[in-house]
Amino acid sequence: MLTPQGLKGKQYRITGNAYPRLGRPPKKSRKVIAGIAALLALALIGLGGVQLYDIFTGKNKNSSAQACATPSGKALAAPTPTAAPGAPAASGAPAAPQGDPHAIPQPAAVTVNVYNATTKAGLAGRTAEELKKRGFTIGKVGNAPAELDKKVPGTAQVIAGPGGAGAATLLVSQIAGATATADARTDASVDFVVGDSYNALLDETQAAAALALATKPSPTPTATGSC
Repeated sequence: MLTPQGLKGKQYRITGNAYPRLGRPPKKSRKVIAGIAALLALALIGLGGVQLYDIFTGKNKNSSAQACATPSGKALAAPTPTAAPGAPAASGAPAAPQGDPHAIPQPAAVTVNVYNATTKAGLAGRTAEELKKRGFTIGKVGNAPAELDKKVPGTAQVIAGPGGAGAATLLVSQIAGATATADARTDASVDFVVGDSYNALLDETQAAAALALATKPSPTPTATGSC
């Protein structure tokens, strides 16, 4: 006695050459098979489309590797150092770029006007003498103009025009807490206005360290993408 699949539990005896007629597979099985076939067809179509896209656009693994390589194959050059302001230029040391208002000049190339915005008599003259010892060229010395007189609460205010940006940076490094502002003057002179909190200039070692910190280049950004 046999119970073939599709005969719904009925049992049949096989005799002679006559066999029972098998029924069609259940509809649920046909739907599952059709679904699997459709998914396989979609996957093949998608894979073929990607390959065709790569062929027509020229994208491949080799081009991706080339995109991650440095174009020239050379390391970036480090910034060229200049002679330290406030000290004699060493023999063979490169000079600061000419015509660059942001380049740090030598003190002798900076004309400083020293003004006293406090009630302490003689403060501008003493400060001018200290700056002169450090190599600065001294211009005008006297009381601050009315718009600044007794209106500088910090240690000092440094004022320069567009052409004196580097000179202002150099001068600001000579005193802790000094601030820099810009005006419309056309020359490279710098005004050093002594404020209420001023006591003395930084010593030369501290001033050199402050200048180095102010002119330290920003780190060069590096690529973070993976290849």
